[in-house]
Amino acid sequence: MFMNEQRKRLLTLLYERSYERREVVLTSGRRSSYYIDGKQTTLHPEGAYLVGELFLEVIHSLNDVKVDAVGGPTLGADPIVTAITIASYLHKDPLPGFIIRKEPKRHGTMQWIEGAKSLNPGASVFLVEDVMTTGGSLLKAVRVVRELGYNVTIAGVLVDRLEGGREALEAESVPFFSLFTIKDLTVI
Repeated sequence: MFMNEQRKRLLTLLYERSYERREVVLTSGRRSSYYIDGKQTTLHPEGAYLVGELFLEVIHSLNDVKVDAVGGPTLGADPIVTAITIASYLHKDPLPGFIIRKEPKRHGTMQWIEGAKSLNPGASVFLVEDVMTTGGSLLKAVRVVRELGYNVTIAGVLVDRLEGGREALEAESVPFFSLFTIKDLTVI
């Protein structure tokens, strides 16, 4: 992917705000010598703006791929989904957003998805996440979305840690891209 000024600036923000060298245990259960807290960038005003613009640019570059809505698993996807929906509105090509819960709501609608009223039956959706290691969160989101009758046309993340997530998604026939990989962050 081309490194324009917006991508360079977002990479700088990710390095300054989200990347930490320290021992951690990841959601996947794996140990790591570094941590990427994507929300520190996606919740920052400039970071949110850049994330929305760059993800929307990717959506617009998908020539033969239909995208009716954008969503992803809470909590990492929440600010990304919001940023993309706002960017799409400002570009006069509005895309609705939705958030997938960790488990179905236990009261009221008892739904997996918030924002489902904006999704038509059979909608083609773009799933997003902030940071991916093994792909577990996105794979769960893919299953939920498919069970609800929607089509996952592509999945994308802000940062891919390059630890098997891409391969896991592709094994489920989900095309995948990342704005950055861990290699981009360790070069700065």
